Amino acid sequence: MVQLVTETHLNLPNKRTGKVRDLYETTLPSGEPGLLIVATDRVSAFDVVLGSGLPGKGIVLTQISKFWFDFFADDVNHHLVTTDVEEIPGLSSEERAQLKGRVKLCRKTEVLPVECIARGYITGSGWKDYQNSGKVCGISLPHGLRNSDRLEEPLFTPSTKAEVGDHDENISFEQGIKVVGEAKMTWLRDTTLSLYHRARAHALERGIILADTKLEFGVQNGDAEPILIDEIFTPDSSRFWPADEWEPGKEQSSYDKQIVRNYLETLVAAGTWDKTPPGPDLPESVIDQTMSRYLEAYEHLTESTLSL
Repeated sequence: MVQLVTETHLNLPNKRTGKVRDLYETTLPSGEPGLLIVATDRVSAFDVVLGSGLPGKGIVLTQISKFWFDFFADDVNHHLVTTDVEEIPGLSSEERAQLKGRVKLCRKTEVLPVECIARGYITGSGWKDYQNSGKVCGISLPHGLRNSDRLEEPLFTPSTKAEVGDHDENISFEQGIKVVGEAKMTWLRDTTLSLYHRARAHALERGIILADTKLEFGVQNGDAEPILIDEIFTPDSSRFWPADEWEPGKEQSSYDKQIVRNYLETLVAAGTWDKTPPGPDLPESVIDQTMSRYLEAYEHLTESTLSL
């Protein structure tokens, strides 16, 4: 049975802890400075880290990301060097065993402070926005759309990156230009939508609707063109639906952590949690159902199996 890993304590410098990932500074095989990204089994929802982890989730996320980085290798430069734990310097044998399958050794970049979101369907916060204003993140849409309808053209709706515990804030394309400049913002929009189109087509051929996603980019050594970083097209950064169950006009069954969100909404409705830290524990049934969906998404997208 897979080991639950919700925290790490490696003898590597400058540890940083995010909602799900632990980051350390290290050295690449080339001798250049590198970044070690450890995908733990922590789970967050509504920007709050929950009391329970999902055993093996970090492995699934890492392997899905690796699949997509390989998939897009000829389309965009990215930061991933290897996911082989044996190539990580400074680890003990026990640490290598703990981290197997859940690490990415990456080139260091300066993270651009704009999160790049592509929306191909109207759902989630976008649906709530549309109901209130007829717009999604300030972009006007036709009247009469239903929850989970497919959008004629996917939307690019950037946001600012928030600190842990804070909420990301939607910004306009023009506001993004003020943050990173017009050339970079145009590149971010065009690249995000291009990658989304290709990933959506690949997923749909395998029975999965990629409803929306979030991508991040960074720059290295002052280079003008950004590179793709973080995780890509995973259940934590994207919304996946079974294509054969898609029915506009209602909430969709999902391959992501919507099962977790739905459970937490019942706590909010009951008045036992208010979406602020500390996050509640999850029942075993929610943990098992969510992990089952994560693994199913991996198997459909990659057409391979993953033993945990």
